[in-house]
Amino acid sequence: MAQSLIGGLIDQGHTTTALHVCDIDTERLQHLKTRFGVMGSTDKDTSLRNAELVILAVKPDVIRPVIDDIAHIVRHTGALIVSVAAGVREPDMQRWLGAEHPVVRCMPNTPALYGAGASVLYANAHVSDTHRQLAEAILNSAGTTEWVDDEALLDAVTALSGSGPAYMFYLVECMALAGQKLGLDADMAQRLAQQTAVGAATMLARDSQSPAQLRANVTSKGGTTQAALESFQAAQLDDIVYKGMESAYNRSRELGKQLGDN
Repeated sequence: MAQSLIGGLIDQGHTTTALHVCDIDTERLQHLKTRFGVMGSTDKDTSLRNAELVILAVKPDVIRPVIDDIAHIVRHTGALIVSVAAGVREPDMQRWLGAEHPVVRCMPNTPALYGAGASVLYANAHVSDTHRQLAEAILNSAGTTEWVDDEALLDAVTALSGSGPAYMFYLVECMALAGQKLGLDADMAQRLAQQTAVGAATMLARDSQSPAQLRANVTSKGGTTQAALESFQAAQLDDIVYKGMESAYNRSRELGKQLGDN
């Protein structure tokens, strides 16, 4: 996620001297410095002392020690904290920071790597309008942004857009496998399934019609598409999708509690 944000910000015209990367992994740090020409250091004090905004692009299981390590610096500077660590709750981050502090939680997804992500943000009560604008401008570099007023809704966001790309990939896998079973060469089936997904996504992005209407447009009465859709409906595909997303939602809530307790 850090790499996608850096690339997106530079593409939007931000100067590399305004971006500073801090990472204890020297190889990773050097890779980012070389690829993007940004400033970088393994020293948190050097990286954060003049920062207006700090993005915590770390895995959830290490965010607490990271916050413990930088809390004294950001308390002094008042820098806005933006966390992209999945499942880590704002009250827990506030507790670890040790003071009332502006914090924005963000739930992105992997297409952000190509500037096509969907990110949803939540701001705590200490985040100003200026902070919101700054956070949104940063995340817009990786795709689209939405805001929620209730942090609990980020669990639903995780189940929909956060985990959603994997559902799409799985559907492509299933379609390619079905094509093979129907007699197509494996490589051709994969190419056709993949391009069909890309083409359908392009239509969704460029056409003002709803998904339901786009589906209806290609469904002829008594035709092949109708036969397939009726089979999906008989198998209650909508309920299968809901149950899968409900499982993701419940797991997101469980992980949030575990991370807070730890």
